[in-house]
Amino acid sequence: MTGNDTTCATSAHGSRYVLLPALGAFALGLDAYVMAGLLPRVADDLGVSPASAGQMVTVFTLCYALAAPVFAAALAGRSAKAVLTCALAVFTAGNALTALAPALPVLLVARALAGIGAGLYSPMAAATAAGLAGPERRGRSLALVMGGMSIGTVVGVPLGVLVADHVGWRGTLWLITALGALALAGIPLLPAATAGPPPALRDRVRVLADGRVAGIAVVSLLGGVASLGLYTYLAPFLADAAGRTGTVGPMWAWGVGGVLGSLLIGPVVDRTRRPFAVVGWLLALLTAAHLVLPPAAGALGTLVVPLVVWGAAGWALQVPQQHQLMAARPEQAPVAVALNSSAVYLGSAIGSALGGTVMAAGVTPAALPRCTAAVAALALVLHLTAVRHVVRRRAAGERAHDSAARTTA
Repeated sequence: MTGNDTTCATSAHGSRYVLLPALGAFALGLDAYVMAGLLPRVADDLGVSPASAGQMVTVFTLCYALAAPVFAAALAGRSAKAVLTCALAVFTAGNALTALAPALPVLLVARALAGIGAGLYSPMAAATAAGLAGPERRGRSLALVMGGMSIGTVVGVPLGVLVADHVGWRGTLWLITALGALALAGIPLLPAATAGPPPALRDRVRVLADGRVAGIAVVSLLGGVASLGLYTYLAPFLADAAGRTGTVGPMWAWGVGGVLGSLLIGPVVDRTRRPFAVVGWLLALLTAAHLVLPPAAGALGTLVVPLVVWGAAGWALQVPQQHQLMAARPEQAPVAVALNSSAVYLGSAIGSALGGTVMAAGVTPAALPRCTAAVAALALVLHLTAVRHVVRRRAAGERAHDSAARTTA
């Protein structure tokens, strides 16, 4: 057998195990935002306001975005299996503690643990899937792991709310705990695979010093504030704007939009080859959808359209953003993309925190979409001004450099 044959055989063998990290990614996607649908139940059970209970999403996403890179650096040099095991163990323990939490402080600590485990697991699961599959199957393996995460969010969350209708919100958390434990039990079955550690915090900061990268990352952060931050308070918004207590139907509409946006945006970007323009249109759609939400909330038939558009634009936004980041720093594309992920989750955390803050200050939940529409509009303005200026300046510099090189030659 030749070396290439051996590599192909090893890749084909390893690709069969990609479902194991994908299962963990599904549990992560479900856990990240199911608490938004369970927020009123958690608030009632613990005797706190929805604004206070919403901080459990803030804590999870903040730890995902900021704490995970620090822990990843601490585990640098460990094998992929060891890092995945540690991450899933922390993630599973955090969810078990969430299910048992008797009071809000314990709940927040539990969500912090789950967020750290999730943030450490996600990039390592992707790297492990790529290493298991080999170059010829890498794209499909990465899509499977990332698809598991997105499906966990846009499909698993409504299912988690349905489970809570029968067994309570703690039962849903026990389900997530079981999924995490199942994925953890499968890690020893993985063959030995080499996967580099997730980008360290200092590498992300170094790349962020690039003006174009910084501008794109800030737009992603504001997109996270507007889209995922509002999703945290979808249930209180519906209750206040329309007296609607059920959230499963609206969550399905948002989820369908997210799936459509995730699937369709890639061909759109590939066909147009204008990711900058695509980002502008998506931010405009996100702004419009949020402005339409309050008047459309009265009937599910009219509410579906802005929910689908919101889900589609929010989930689609990151694909052209990643294209721009990879074009800005092609030599450090993995670090730039990881930075974008951190920006999105940090934006989600800020959005959840700001939503709770403005509600505590007296703003009604029905008015929240107007606030997030303003944030999305700010992202659009930044994209069309500061980011465009840096892009044009960089392109002019590259043209001048090429011209000078030709003159010298």
